[in-house]
Amino acid sequence: MAKKPVQRVKHVPQRTCVGCREVLPKRQMIRIVRTAAGVQVDPTGKQAGRGAYLHDSRSCWTRGLKGALAHALKTELNPDDRARLEEFMNTLPPEAETSS
Repeated sequence: MAKKPVQRVKHVPQRTCVGCREVLPKRQMIRIVRTAAGVQVDPTGKQAGRGAYLHDSRSCWTRGLKGALAHALKTELNPDDRARLEEFMNTLPPEAETSS
């Protein structure tokens, strides 16, 4: 009697948010990439260059822009890069306030 083929579980790449250090699947995060043209948001997740990941929450972006993002990309964020990233951050939906 022939054995049935074993169903393989597809590997899901995991990435760490540089803002809050939470590990999530790569597709749930926003990739920031350092290229020769500067630091920019990578909507495809496939641009060449050193990358770092952030959630789509403003709190993670705020913490990331304070220094963790520059450290992860091994570069200094110049004013143009910072302005471009802050502009993208402002397009993110505002976070719901939670009462403790």
